[in-house]
Amino acid sequence: MVAHPAPPLEQGYYWPLMRRAIERLDAGRDLSLDQIADEMNLSPAHFQRVFSRWAGISPKRFQQYLTLGHAKALLDARFTTLATADETGLSGTGRLHDLFLRWEAMSPGDYARKGAGLTIRHASADGPFGPMIAMATDRGLCGLAFTAETGPEAAMRDLCGRWPNARFVEDAAALAPHIEGFAATLDGRPAETRLHLIGAPFQIKVWEALLRIPTGHVTTYGEIAGAIGAPRAVRAVGTAVGRNPVSLLIPCHRAIRATGGLGGYHWGLPVKRAILAHEAASTGFGTG
Repeated sequence: MVAHPAPPLEQGYYWPLMRRAIERLDAGRDLSLDQIADEMNLSPAHFQRVFSRWAGISPKRFQQYLTLGHAKALLDARFTTLATADETGLSGTGRLHDLFLRWEAMSPGDYARKGAGLTIRHASADGPFGPMIAMATDRGLCGLAFTAETGPEAAMRDLCGRWPNARFVEDAAALAPHIEGFAATLDGRPAETRLHLIGAPFQIKVWEALLRIPTGHVTTYGEIAGAIGAPRAVRAVGTAVGRNPVSLLIPCHRAIRATGGLGGYHWGLPVKRAILAHEAASTGFGTG
């Protein structure tokens, strides 16, 4: 039976340790529990307990999810054809859909003004995959970035640079309900998480397609291009996926190459690998 993972914000407390452990598990094949625990300066029992709370499974099983062949295995076993996802009801089984995620797109006029007249509040917090920056308008979350790989300053410049005419205000109190809703959603607790997507019309179509990929499944950039009616625009789709402003909730990490390669990830490939492995563990992929 898979253990229940710790709540996301508590998970974030352990992320520096988990990041080092994942890097070692990913680089060193067949590391024993004693070996990896010793490298993390913890007793085997303590490391096993902490890691299993974070991932929901043992370090050994998690290592199997991190192998180079994992993306290919996901593609073979959990490939989602977006063109038929709605017809089969597959998209409705996604965790985000079941947990009351609501989203709306910014109007084309608002987009063209590049945020002029718009106030965007922001705050830093601990997330399930390290420190993160959250941003929100009055209508919902509009930005969510993991900063472990890029650093907080670069991530902040990236998010703010998308809306050069907006007014940005640091406001932890205003972001607290959004962050709590985000945490509840990831922890499986009922909570309405509202997103306010701010992007070009083509980008919005790509992000909408990403929202149809169920937890623990993947699709390809080519499938997304076909699903939005632009089958030849695979490169443009890849760019739009990379410009996703709301990490994890809009699951750009579930888009991979048709060859089974991971492709890129705006906030760092180590984070993408860890998210995919974590989702596979949470849905029981490969445990049978």
